[in-house]
Amino acid sequence: MNIDIISDVVCPWCYIGKRQIEAALALYAQQNPGADKPHLTWRPFQLNPQLPAEGMSRQDYVVQKFGAARAKDIYARVAAVGAEHGIAFAFDKIARQPNTVAVHSLIALAGAAEPQTDDLQSRVKEAFLHAYFLDGVDLTKTENLVAIATAAGLDRAKVEQCLADPKSRQAVEQEDQRARAIGVEGVPFFIFNGKLAVSGAQGPAALLDAMRQAETAAAQTA
Repeated sequence: MNIDIISDVVCPWCYIGKRQIEAALALYAQQNPGADKPHLTWRPFQLNPQLPAEGMSRQDYVVQKFGAARAKDIYARVAAVGAEHGIAFAFDKIARQPNTVAVHSLIALAGAAEPQTDDLQSRVKEAFLHAYFLDGVDLTKTENLVAIATAAGLDRAKVEQCLADPKSRQAVEQEDQRARAIGVEGVPFFIFNGKLAVSGAQGPAALLDAMRQAETAAAQTA
């Protein structure tokens, strides 16, 4: 089974959704001992494609998007849900709201690495989510992107080459546009076997059910 996950690294619900698909995969493994592990692919989506490469002040971004009072309530709710999934969101540490094209290009690099493994791409994805939401790392700075990606297992030379290559960013932007063209308006967005879609952080049970439905559909058409 192939599972494509469209998400952004500055989306807190995407971090929660990552924990939920991980829990769903653990349940799947428990219920299907010996079965092949579903193949995950992390796909890009930009919540804020209009942001410049240098990003903007996180405080200004939040106020402009939600308003100061509403933002406090929104992030308190997200933090509470995150805590239920073992994510200690530290929104107060975030100083810059970044454009995420460069980060997505590195996640794509991890997905294309040889030999291809879900673990490497998921590890790189996790590293950027953790750096941003828990450590407040500035993802607009190239040196930070290089440090995070290499610590997660990517080759430094390839990381630096990727970040310097405009084609890598163009590929991300094109994939982002394809996601919007098929109707993706919010993330996380899960696609099972290229056919069954689930939008939002739905929870492990719902994601496991979608996996079952996708398996059944595949068996019926085999």
